[in-house]
Amino acid sequence: MIRRRTLLAAAGGTLLGSGLATGTAHADATVGVNPSTTYGTWEGWGTSLAWWANVFGTRDDFADLFFTTQQVAYGGRTLPGLGLNIARYNLGACSWNSVNGETMVASPNIPKFKQIEGFWQDWRNEDPESSAWKWSADAAQRAMLVKATQRGAISELFANSPMWWMCNNHNPSGAADGGNNLQTWNYRQHAAHLAAVALHARRNWGVNFATVDPFNEPSSGWWTATGTQEGCHMDAGVQAAVLPHLRSELDKRGLTGTRISASDETSYDLGRTTWNSFSASTKSLVHQVNVHGYQGSGGRRDLLYTDVVTTARKVLWNSETGDRDGTGMTMASNLLSDFRWLHPTAWAYWQVMDPSPGWATIAYDPVTLQPGAVQTKYYVLAQFSRHIRPGMTILDTGVSYAVAALDRAARRLVIVAANTSTSPQTLTFDLSRFATATGGPSGLVPRWNTVTTGGGDLYTAHSDTYLNGTSVAVPFAALSVQTLQVDGVTV
Repeated sequence: MIRRRTLLAAAGGTLLGSGLATGTAHADATVGVNPSTTYGTWEGWGTSLAWWANVFGTRDDFADLFFTTQQVAYGGRTLPGLGLNIARYNLGACSWNSVNGETMVASPNIPKFKQIEGFWQDWRNEDPESSAWKWSADAAQRAMLVKATQRGAISELFANSPMWWMCNNHNPSGAADGGNNLQTWNYRQHAAHLAAVALHARRNWGVNFATVDPFNEPSSGWWTATGTQEGCHMDAGVQAAVLPHLRSELDKRGLTGTRISASDETSYDLGRTTWNSFSASTKSLVHQVNVHGYQGSGGRRDLLYTDVVTTARKVLWNSETGDRDGTGMTMASNLLSDFRWLHPTAWAYWQVMDPSPGWATIAYDPVTLQPGAVQTKYYVLAQFSRHIRPGMTILDTGVSYAVAALDRAARRLVIVAANTSTSPQTLTFDLSRFATATGGPSGLVPRWNTVTTGGGDLYTAHSDTYLNGTSVAVPFAALSVQTLQVDGVTV
């Protein structure tokens, strides 16, 4: 994962000419929140399970930290649960059995904890009740999936690669040349594996996958036989051939309400290219377009939104993203740009736990597999995920350094904003377009603050800010993120 993300970061400069500059506010500024322009109902926050759950999936403390908003003890301190409500389950591609003398070919560079065991291990029998299927596989990741579900999370099923025996070279890390690696005669079998797992999960795990995505960054060329994880290149033509099989395999198992998501391409621009390559009939099979956010501050988020949501009327998620910046400021900046230009209705961080502290919200040792330090990124994510909750309406702010969300029933407005500059500033939020905005007692506006430079607030609550008429002014330290809660708001 790190190799591909480094390459993207190097190529993903901001497109200033497109009007998609990051919008970083370096001086005091006023932000007008506009309730008459909305961008859908928020579905939630998520993470892919995959590797971290393969290591820590049996632990209740991590389930509580990531999938509840409880106060949770960890490492001698109490942390605010992130309140994630979307769990993306990675259907594995590995197994270590032999079939007719054939075995999996493993990359010499893939660590054991990134090898996820799949369920359909013998291609000679498609019956999921037969011994060709190993339902005891992937116990730890399945355990975390169940724990997340029990804590109220919805779930999505996806595959980094088809089972090894479906691959041309039997290597679930990719082809030698990075090209298409799904055997043409296994298009349907890949779909059948996904559909069978979805049905088994409903019947046996108490998990009802809302969506199934058969691909993961399929058009990217870095999935090679010497890679460091599972992956498989499948160009847009292969994707278009697999999708009808997936719909058919789901339907024939009675999973007519399980929807298809695709294609989890690496970047906004590649996601748009793949989507626009599909025919109308192929697009009709896809309910939800997933895209990854590894283009950083670059890419035409706005054009992808127009093509997918405005024109095609599909759901749009940023289903995976991450970065090397453990402070969380890069994440906050790109997330706020997503709210400004991409307008997804859900957003998922790739791995909430990772061996690299920069990528992680909580790090762990890749050798000993022991959990480690909480990164500042954890607290930055809490600023968003604990307050912008499912069911809220995302409102327009006109800037890419602040997002607003309205809970109509609770008459509550949440604003999350970032100062990504190295100088302090004051942001004033103009609420004059609302019918009412009274705040709490005496106009109180509770706020939470994280200063990412060290030694300051880490998701610290403050009760010292008040409305002044129809606006509220808030000082921001350099490189900080704040969340405001304005009660008594109606439109």
